Amino acid sequence: MSYKTEVQKLFDLQKFGMKFGLDNMRGILAKLGNPQDSLRLVHLAGTNGKGSVGSMLSSVLHEAGFRVGLYTSPHLITFRERIRIGHDLISEEDVLKLIEKVEAASDPDSPPTFFEFVTAMAFLYFKEQRVDIAIIEAGLGGRLDSTNVIAPLATVITNISLEHTEHLGDTIEKIASEKAGIIKSGAVVITGGLVPEAAKVVEDAALEKNCPLYMLGRDFSAETTGADERGRPIFNFKMGMIELKDLTPALSGPHQTENASIVVALMPFLAERGFPAKEKQLREGLTKAFWPGRAELLPAGTWPPDGPKAKAPLLLDGAHNPAGAAALAKTLDTIKRKKLHLLVGVMADKDIAGVLGPIYQAADRLYLTRPAFSRAATPELLLEKVKTAFGEPKVPVSLHPALAEAFAAAAASAEEDDLVVLSGSLFTVGEGRAYLNGINEVESN
Repeated sequence: MSYKTEVQKLFDLQKFGMKFGLDNMRGILAKLGNPQDSLRLVHLAGTNGKGSVGSMLSSVLHEAGFRVGLYTSPHLITFRERIRIGHDLISEEDVLKLIEKVEAASDPDSPPTFFEFVTAMAFLYFKEQRVDIAIIEAGLGGRLDSTNVIAPLATVITNISLEHTEHLGDTIEKIASEKAGIIKSGAVVITGGLVPEAAKVVEDAALEKNCPLYMLGRDFSAETTGADERGRPIFNFKMGMIELKDLTPALSGPHQTENASIVVALMPFLAERGFPAKEKQLREGLTKAFWPGRAELLPAGTWPPDGPKAKAPLLLDGAHNPAGAAALAKTLDTIKRKKLHLLVGVMADKDIAGVLGPIYQAADRLYLTRPAFSRAATPELLLEKVKTAFGEPKVPVSLHPALAEAFAAAAASAEEDDLVVLSGSLFTVGEGRAYLNGINEVESN
């Protein structure tokens, strides 16, 4: 079997769309011996920040000496990013072995969706690799998500805002109910700062399941006291008798204070369940975490790979919904610059005005582009949407059918004290990272 061919077959499963329900997932896992039941797990849900929390938690537990599995989605460049242990991505050889096993356990009369198939692969891999603990990120929602077949030690809900309303409901309360569907009896629940409508739903779900609940702003606090030169926040944490000062996550942006504080709040409860970390290991884990494509800063003089190097730094952030774009806008407020050069590629089915709104007004020059992805809006469509939402642009705008061309244009225009930002979609950032790292091909998402 060829890795490239078999992974493409996996992506082709997306033609079956999304199936909301767990019967198919449970059937596959039963034939595999229910590998998820032998794992010790942390389950993550939320609108934004799941990947950041997962990467920081994995880094802290790794620093504490544990063998940690991490399952996330989507990937930026390679499918292998979705399943990892510690700092290591799953190998191509192991991907092929797992595909064969899950395929044999699947019912051809009720074929699994892409996410069901890959989730089963992750559970089986983590069991075979004897991880000490695995961190599992929900794909969409929570209650009917394919990952929701587990009995975790702890549940995390990062935040809740309007998203995927066609699937999860058109109110905060409905979406919160879907997210809170991952809360299981006996698991501690840690949340970020939730709006009151969402907090009430989560509180009720935790009470019904008799779960201890700790919420940012109510049961623990995180006060940002400053930021370093790369926009990484410095914060103080307090929960009961626990006080930690001058914590610094490796990830940039004010919103990372909240994400990092969730990890810090979780650690005492994981310690009670057999996963202790010393304060030094906690601090080291936070500072060593890496989550590419989220407020990732490339210094001036290091990009693009072809042609003259840019005089300005480049920030990559895959903000693809209004909440993510708002977080990016706050990050930009912490980075000094003279002019902002904004490179944007957005999926055509997204709320383009919502994705651009928080950052569009700050741009001094706009470069509209697209990744080589079927759902991506053309630069022409993006310009049309921009004009409809914001009126005729008051800053220079250029259209670039290919990302490499957009990078070259921005590199040529940006001056030493400027900042270049690539955003609008994880697909755009994934293809951008691949190009910047000399990788010729991005595996389909």
